[in-house]
Amino acid sequence: MQTAQSTKNGFLLINLGTPKSPSVKDVRQYLGEFLMDRHVLDVPWFLRKIIVSGFILPFRPKNSAEAYEKIWTDQGSPLLVKSQTLADSLEAALGEPVALSMRYGSPSIDDGIRTLQARGVDNVCIIPLYPQHADSTITTSIEATLAALPEGMSSFVMPPFYKQPQHVEAWGEVIREHLPEKWDHLLFSYHGLPERHLTTADPTNEHCLNCDDCCNVPSPAHDTCYRHQVYETSKEIVKYLGLKDDQYGVSFQSRLGRLPWLTPYTDKVLEELPGKGIKHVAVVCPAFVVDNLETLEEMGMQGHETFMEAGGETFTLIPCINDSPIWVEGLADLCRKESEAQLKS
Repeated sequence: MQTAQSTKNGFLLINLGTPKSPSVKDVRQYLGEFLMDRHVLDVPWFLRKIIVSGFILPFRPKNSAEAYEKIWTDQGSPLLVKSQTLADSLEAALGEPVALSMRYGSPSIDDGIRTLQARGVDNVCIIPLYPQHADSTITTSIEATLAALPEGMSSFVMPPFYKQPQHVEAWGEVIREHLPEKWDHLLFSYHGLPERHLTTADPTNEHCLNCDDCCNVPSPAHDTCYRHQVYETSKEIVKYLGLKDDQYGVSFQSRLGRLPWLTPYTDKVLEELPGKGIKHVAVVCPAFVVDNLETLEEMGMQGHETFMEAGGETFTLIPCINDSPIWVEGLADLCRKESEAQLKS
């Protein structure tokens, strides 16, 4: 390993990605790249190609483009704009080079690495901006980055930070700031995942979804179990806020296709809550660090409509932690600690 004196650290933030514009053409290109990732659609390449090219890309880009159009800003994609602001703020807090990359789209991982290399960085901390582990987010980001590293550049990876106090505190304070005076229920809505992704990621091959209450039974599988980490995220934030068990719930959004996905589904929960006497709901999405299509349009617009049509009275979308000062400092603290741990290893 290189000595501390011979290296210059830099930090590569990686988010999922965004189309260049809300045009159907750009959305189709983005979706094609995203869905052809073997970690996203985990079937053999030829079958994946048939599904994506024959059944998804001829139809989905138009609807997705319309959704992107609703949230697009004068500055561009909210995900890209807010992620870049986070990267800039983190660099100011650290005093060390920080670059932003998108797993799909632009700026690419290659772009981010070249930016750091041009600034003299030869030891890069890879930071997937996903709190919980999933192969479709973290694993694919790490693999793509390692494959793109030039000769002579070393790297280390920040592990999932779903339970880190800096992450929990940032969410707790943002929720407190935006929670309305009148609310009945706080719904934690996480991005969904096919159940098969959990069992594939289970190193024991016998725990996830294979025993009763598997998320609460200790197991090495929890290190890579998205659902377990989702529930732990919620528990830690609830504990920080001092909420009671009957004041919150957990659900999963953004399912696609006919395979079994994690339940309960957010849209179904929102339909049912008013019938249970819950008329004032607040929704928070801690699978994401930065606001994006799934938070702003799927939850903020579609979720709002679903709840109100079912008899709800008020719907509040809590924003993501984005570049809030408490999160910038919290992430900077995590970066410093990861760098120190890497030096000692």
